[in-house]
Amino acid sequence: MSGQRTIVLAGATSESGLVVARALVAAGARVVVTGRSAERLKPLADAGAQVEVADATSLSSMTELAARLGAVDAVVPLVGGWRGGGGLAGQSDDDFHALLPALEAVRATSRAFDDALRAAGAGRFAIVSSTAVARPLAGGANYAAVKAASEAWTRAVAHGFTKAARDTGEPLRAASVIFRAKALDPSTLAPAILALWDADAAELNDRTIDLA
Repeated sequence: MSGQRTIVLAGATSESGLVVARALVAAGARVVVTGRSAERLKPLADAGAQVEVADATSLSSMTELAARLGAVDAVVPLVGGWRGGGGLAGQSDDDFHALLPALEAVRATSRAFDDALRAAGAGRFAIVSSTAVARPLAGGANYAAVKAASEAWTRAVAHGFTKAARDTGEPLRAASVIFRAKALDPSTLAPAILALWDADAAELNDRTIDLA
């Protein structure tokens, strides 16, 4: 990674978020992490990240944050979680609604930071999805549906980057990417994020990358 990158991890108060933030800080990135609880953000601050109390699922909260941060190089929403089981009949509405914040965070962060990422020299937007999208099971239908919707939105972000570049006659500099994992190992995510600048946007945009 050439130069210091500013990487926003939205909704990063999980243990996975902490591992990823630590690795990115160690690699020399300026890491901005968001969460709704100042207490839960404290370990991230101790790890060297810049912490912001903000709701990753809220467009207004993310827009306000984007305006304050100014230039950023990457945004990665990390709101997640899993609920399921019980076959198709066990896919409750409560479980579905509990999973929706992951999609809401993808929508809110991509919209709020769209201008900043397109204005950056090499802006990157990336989500963490699941191999369940390619092979959804009855007991995880709610989860797979939310992940599939998140992937569709992220691909639309990619199209938006392409269209904006074409309309202005500028080279494509921003890229939107999907990471897929069967079960996320956070130690693999940080290197994958850092590698987003190893390829040109035209090669990277609208790609799905499997995390081993």
